[in-house]
Amino acid sequence: MKRSLDSRVDYSLILPVFCLLVIGVVAIYIAVSHDYPNNVWPILGQQLAWISLGIVFSFIVMFFNTKFLWQSTPYLYGLGLVLMVLPLVFYNPSLVAATGAKNWVSIGGYTLFQPSEFMKISYILMLAYVIVTFTKKHKDKERTIGLDFLLILWMIVFTMPVMVLLALQSDLGTAMVFVAIFAGLVLLSGVSWKIIIPIFVAVVSAIAGFLAIFITKDGRAFMHQIGMPTYQINRILAWLNPFDYAQTTTYQQAQGQIAIGSGGIFGQGFNVSNLLIPVRESDMIFTVIAEDFGFIGSVVVVALYLLLIYRMLKITLKSNNQFYTYISTGFIMMLLFHIFENIGAVTGLLPLTGIPLPFISQGGSAIISNLIGVGLLLSMSYQTHLADEKSGRTRFKRKKVVLKKVK
Repeated sequence: MKRSLDSRVDYSLILPVFCLLVIGVVAIYIAVSHDYPNNVWPILGQQLAWISLGIVFSFIVMFFNTKFLWQSTPYLYGLGLVLMVLPLVFYNPSLVAATGAKNWVSIGGYTLFQPSEFMKISYILMLAYVIVTFTKKHKDKERTIGLDFLLILWMIVFTMPVMVLLALQSDLGTAMVFVAIFAGLVLLSGVSWKIIIPIFVAVVSAIAGFLAIFITKDGRAFMHQIGMPTYQINRILAWLNPFDYAQTTTYQQAQGQIAIGSGGIFGQGFNVSNLLIPVRESDMIFTVIAEDFGFIGSVVVVALYLLLIYRMLKITLKSNNQFYTYISTGFIMMLLFHIFENIGAVTGLLPLTGIPLPFISQGGSAIISNLIGVGLLLSMSYQTHLADEKSGRTRFKRKKVVLKKVK
């Protein structure tokens, strides 16, 4: 049975995204109205324009079929790498001095976009492409540890160019997102636990060893000598001791945690702000939600994210397409890491890395990239519905109710 276009669109996925976008616009308005009162409507207008552009891209991507997406993946990956070279050439020296990273393309004093945000989508597509290609090539062979290592090696081959460019950009926070995507896809690809467990233990041991060295003054001096940037050292210090340097290097973190605490259960009310928090319209946007709408408002945001992830998982489980399954897994891992790291950082559980809160933080590149990712999930759902129609299966029928006048 052939169904209408409207019935193939997964509105249960769109709903939480829409709610998060609305919350983001409201939170940005609150932050900007206090910090940049003369630029409220230009900044809000810019954010709405980015959201609109992202929705258009998402709608277009929804109609991508599997064949087109498969064939275009290597080209999108190559394009992503080319774009990531641009910030190394076209950058704003003052912005680099402030953030410590060359991750934005700036021309003539205008900051245009952040290529690494779009590279996340291209990278997810490429790793999914690599895993499916590898699996098909070796489908008649018994899965051994040797084959698992070979698969990981191929995934690393396509990961290294991205990591090298991120290292040249000095963008550690974004690099961690790519590591999370890589780890999630390795787990889903069926790699033996005999490989995963030793690697996990080694990573945890390395982090513990790093912190053991870092907490000593001589250890931090050693880290600086071997090339660790000062701003990264300050961020980790701010995480470990946020109130020791509350008037200097840890000002942002300390103010953010005070703002979150001041919100209490129900918040201080709409458009109330008693504290100055640097860039709260972007990386620190969760402090605005917690301060104005309290614990209840914060829980609503987290619940919307959980609903979104649940819907994505449900779409993934309904799909019978291996390529799409890996794509959705990569995107879910990306979102989870962003959410966990951003909220964890502003609440003091994790170091601040400059990672935006999905669909809420101010910024065009992240908004458009995330909405393109949503478009990929909508495409998965759309293609699943089309496959059901071709096979004669239908999940549900929308009935038109006609009200007749009783004589």
